[in-house]
Amino acid sequence: MNAPAHGLPDLATPYHLPAGAAAQYQRDGHILLRAVCTPQEIAAYRPMIVDAVGRYNTEVRPLHQRDTYGKAFLQIMNLWEHDAAVRQFVLARRFAQIAADLMGVDRVRLYHDQALFKEPGGGPTPWHQDQYYWPLDTDHTITMWMPLVEVSEQMGTMTFASGSHREGYLGPLEISDASDQYFRDFVHARGYPLVSCGRMAPGDASFHSGWTLHCAPGNRTDQMRQAMTIIYFADGARILEPDNKNRVMDLQRWLPGQHPGELAASPLNPLVYDRGTSG
Repeated sequence: MNAPAHGLPDLATPYHLPAGAAAQYQRDGHILLRAVCTPQEIAAYRPMIVDAVGRYNTEVRPLHQRDTYGKAFLQIMNLWEHDAAVRQFVLARRFAQIAADLMGVDRVRLYHDQALFKEPGGGPTPWHQDQYYWPLDTDHTITMWMPLVEVSEQMGTMTFASGSHREGYLGPLEISDASDQYFRDFVHARGYPLVSCGRMAPGDASFHSGWTLHCAPGNRTDQMRQAMTIIYFADGARILEPDNKNRVMDLQRWLPGQHPGELAASPLNPLVYDRGTSG
């Protein structure tokens, strides 16, 4: 095994899911897990991630000049391609093992990472489905959302519509005011329970399905909400023919050189967990 970058923790030790956690995830389409990383591990990685966000963030407009999506968060993607410390965090076996265990699969690949930093006064994240953006022919997709600082609902932690993942694809609605109103009405009409993650400590993590409807309130504090997300999919998934402009862009960016019908396995989608191997 390669030595950890910068002497950082390697995050390879397994995380043992609480009893019934996988069944809960598959029923609800989301789950909150405590202490996926220790305080010491987050203290080691957080400065590295924050530094990388500062170097690669390109959004410099003030909040009032941005649209609803732009006000929701600073979004810096695939930091693992550019920074060795972030690469070690994103490719961590522990996180991928949890993703595989929750989905009930043996192998998972990386789709991409995203640093999502919600600025003080940042707007709400509208209701949406993540997988609207992804040209992947599988229901086995999952996102880990991990705060790097202590966060509260007032800072913008996630709210999920429990069970909504069973609806599958709900239409061509990108994150916007329109998606917020449509899905807000949909969730109300179907009576899906709303579950907020509430207060989370650094190193806690939520996991949610690509089809699970979710949103987040705005940041009503004077502190930056710092969160890192990693998206995974089950090995063996194939690429869909893109049916919207966002899936066209995702195919080009996250699955470079690949085509509809092929196995999703570009160099940007490394196999990050295989149950049959020890590391």
